[in-house]
Amino acid sequence: MAATAVRYLRSVGAATSAGPAPVDPLPRPDLRAVADDERLPVDPGEFRRVLGHFASGVTVITAHDPADADGPAGFACQSFASLSLDPPLVTFMVARTSTTWPRIARAGAFCVNILGADQGALCRSFAVSGADKFAGVPYEAAPATGSPLLDSVPAWIDCRIQAVHPGGDHLIVVGRVEALGASDGDGPLLFHRGAFGRFSG
Repeated sequence: MAATAVRYLRSVGAATSAGPAPVDPLPRPDLRAVADDERLPVDPGEFRRVLGHFASGVTVITAHDPADADGPAGFACQSFASLSLDPPLVTFMVARTSTTWPRIARAGAFCVNILGADQGALCRSFAVSGADKFAGVPYEAAPATGSPLLDSVPAWIDCRIQAVHPGGDHLIVVGRVEALGASDGDGPLLFHRGAFGRFSG
């Protein structure tokens, strides 16, 4: 893994010396779950339908590389989880086809903005591809990495990228927590079977 990261850093002209560094978004290998002469994989539509029964929270992953002329980067993400207490690690998954991920990788850091129950519109604005996702969205710099910390989110986690692992058509990103915080505001925004929801009691 270390050799892969160094190769990527050299390819983009980044430093490979000590200290936090951008992480390899990885080339897309030809990964298969089954061989050509084996059974077909499950139907993608059925896979989404069944997995849609698992309710999750919703986040916006943000990053800012000062050298990025396009400004801050961010995308809506429901595949986020805590990973380890000691050391403090979190993880999120991102599609290999994401155009936002390489910008986050170059920044080498990110902020997880955990969305509240009334922030469905904010989530949708960060789920759109190609738009200026930060237009009209107030934010400040997260304390450890400077990644965008969106105003009014009930909780946030400021991280540096520690590792990236291949996971089929996604990448598994591991972040080391540098700072975090939460308020006693509204409950979480939930996503279930293709729709937003909230706790009712």
